[in-house]
Amino acid sequence: MKIAIIGRKKDTGNYERYLSCLPAIPLVTLSLGELSSCDAILLPGGGDITPAFFGERNAGSVNIDTELDILQFQALDYAVRQGKPVLGICKGMQVINVAFGGTIIQDMPTSLYHKYRGQDQYHDTTVLEGSCLYNLYGGSAFVNSAHHQSVGKLGTGLAAIQWCPLDGCVEAVVHEHLPILGLQWHPERLDCTKTTLCGAPLLTLLTSWIYASRDCHCE
Repeated sequence: MKIAIIGRKKDTGNYERYLSCLPAIPLVTLSLGELSSCDAILLPGGGDITPAFFGERNAGSVNIDTELDILQFQALDYAVRQGKPVLGICKGMQVINVAFGGTIIQDMPTSLYHKYRGQDQYHDTTVLEGSCLYNLYGGSAFVNSAHHQSVGKLGTGLAAIQWCPLDGCVEAVVHEHLPILGLQWHPERLDCTKTTLCGAPLLTLLTSWIYASRDCHCE
C-alpha cells in the first residue's frame, strides 16, 4: 500500500510518521506521474490557498504558495477521476472545498479559538450522528486546531459532519458519493496529555476505503 502526500518534503514529517503507523509507504511527491502507483492521497496542512482560486482578492490570506496549490488541485482531480480515496488535513480540507466550488473565510473573526499560538488550540466539537466520524468517535470529540481560516460556502457534493460549538466553524467535511474526507484539525499530531482522541481510527477508515476502491476497479 502506498499513500501519496502532496506537499513539500520539508513540511511533511508529521504526516509521514502518521501514515507509517499503517502497513503503508508514504510517498511525498509533487509529481502527478507518481500518483498512478499510489492507493490514496493525503493533502496536508500548510499556508493559505491563493484567494483567486475561489474568486476573491486577498483579505487576510498569508503564506501563499500558488504553485503548490495548483499541484494539489491537480492531484485531487486525478484522485477523483480514478476513484482513489483522499484525506485532507487543515489546508487540505480547504483545498477539497475550493476544488468542489466552495469558498474560504480568509480571516475568521473567532480565529483565537483555533489559531496556532506557540501550540495547537484544543476545543470541543460536535459530530453528526450517523457520519463516518460518528462511527469512529461518537457525538463529540476534543480536537486540536491551528488555523485562522475556515470553510465558507460548502463545495458541491460536500457535507459538513463536524463543527466547533464555540463559533460554528466546520471541522470536517465528507463527499456524499466519493471516498473523500477533510478534517480542519490535525490527527497526525494530537497531544495525548490534552485529549483522549487518537488519530489511528482515521487510518483504519482510510484503509477500508482503499480496499473498497481496489474492489471496484477489479469488477
